[in-house]
Amino acid sequence: MAKIINPKQEIFRVLRAQSGDKRAFDELLQTVQAPLFRYIYRLVSERALAEDILQEVFIIIYRKLVWLENPKLFRAWTYRIASREAFRYLKKEKRWTEQIRDETVLETLSAESAEEIYAPELIAQIPKLISEVSPASRAVLILHYLDEMSLSEAAEILDISLGTAKSRLAYGLASLRQKIKKEQ
Repeated sequence: MAKIINPKQEIFRVLRAQSGDKRAFDELLQTVQAPLFRYIYRLVSERALAEDILQEVFIIIYRKLVWLENPKLFRAWTYRIASREAFRYLKKEKRWTEQIRDETVLETLSAESAEEIYAPELIAQIPKLISEVSPASRAVLILHYLDEMSLSEAAEILDISLGTAKSRLAYGLASLRQKIKKEQ
């Protein structure tokens, strides 16, 4: 479960950091470090790579924080940066291009409505199974289910339309269901 952060305090910290307060900047990074790392790690499935990407994200935040016009959007802005950096690294490593072909299936799939009960051993394998879903769908799955964001928040973070977020979620869930059936 995500830690509850007082939005007014975060806005105040952003404003102080934008004016050059290093302590406020450090506090901001501390509030987003753990959730951003979890998100990036779930996208790339490699600890060392996730640490590298998080480092790059922090550098970008440091360089561009002064240009953030709406301090209320700080958290979504950081997730968007993290998404872009993670996808850039995945593309560079060729994993992205191998899995991107799955994007063409997005429009043809419909979500299944029946809920199924799974064995605890299978549930323990879900993080591994999520790592096998295309990065685009994986990002929506992680933001929506694991980071407990609404689909509209996930769409805003990923800079995609709500419809695209819904179709990527449906595709990701369908892909997970297929992988779970294979595991059973």
